[in-house]
Amino acid sequence: MEFAGWLIHKYIMHGILWNIHKTHHLPSKRAFELNDIFSLFFGSISILLMFLGYQELDYRFWIGMGISIYGFGYFFVHDILIHRRIKWLKRPKKGLFNGILKAHQAHHAYNRKDGSEAFGLLIVPIKYFKDGKK
Repeated sequence: MEFAGWLIHKYIMHGILWNIHKTHHLPSKRAFELNDIFSLFFGSISILLMFLGYQELDYRFWIGMGISIYGFGYFFVHDILIHRRIKWLKRPKKGLFNGILKAHQAHHAYNRKDGSEAFGLLIVPIKYFKDGKK
């Protein structure tokens, strides 16, 4: 799922659907942004696949479960730890999640369609785990 997320983020969200995704790169005090449509879209696909594959627990069910599990992980890491849209936890200061936070900050350093780096969420370049690097 992480590889698919990277591809979708880099080539679709920072590509043809930039006008939706750019709301995530702009400062906002709102609870929701247009970019949240992506979560609704992928959540709907997940639910549909689980529903279609439930009777026989076939591949559609398990693909839907994978999307759903990744979505919950994404919500926790991206919305709670990184952007603190829900302020349950403090931002990480060291370890794995700090490296992920640094990579995401580097991604948001450019509020334009082009120029961003680090399009993944959970798998990011090793340079972000080194002290003093952003």
